[in-house]
Amino acid sequence: MTAIKCHLPQSYLARHGETAWSRLGRHTGLSDVPLTGNGENSARLLGQRLNGSSFSEVLFSPLQRAARTCALAGFAGDAKIDYDLVEWDYGDYEGKTTEEIRQAWPGWNIFRDGCPGGESLGQVAARADRVIARLRGLHEDALLFSHGHFLRVLAARWLDLDPRAGRGLLLSTAALCAIGYEHDRDDPVIRLWNDDIYLHR
Repeated sequence: MTAIKCHLPQSYLARHGETAWSRLGRHTGLSDVPLTGNGENSARLLGQRLNGSSFSEVLFSPLQRAARTCALAGFAGDAKIDYDLVEWDYGDYEGKTTEEIRQAWPGWNIFRDGCPGGESLGQVAARADRVIARLRGLHEDALLFSHGHFLRVLAARWLDLDPRAGRGLLLSTAALCAIGYEHDRDDPVIRLWNDDIYLHR
């Protein structure tokens, strides 16, 4: 007798399109910075990349750069705000580049050192864990629109890794990722990471 293979859902993770601050490498946490014209165009291309896909759940961060990316990609009608998808609160480092921060703190790395006056890595990971708990309860594919550092922590936690492992997962603006399973729900994997080739054709 042939066993019936159950569908194992995937969750697609989309980082928002370019903003003026992301273009300059400025840490953009809770500042509600809009997309640039290039960011809006990238969001539309992301929508083309996802054309024909269907999702039982579409969630987006409340910050306008993620919400606008969701809308321009064509998914606003089915989408819901999820406040856990907001970006890392960078506290005193909001708006600063890594180079500026390292002038005062040589060798600084957010995944190791955190941000004074902002969220700790543990707090970000706790939000990621709540999102993961919801995703693991789904039986169909989902689509999330969120932010670079948060999604890197989310991917690390999906694999049951220390959230500091997100340090090794570079993520470009408007890039698409997918997390899911291999053999069964006890085998979480990253199925796609930092796919942005569709932005450069």
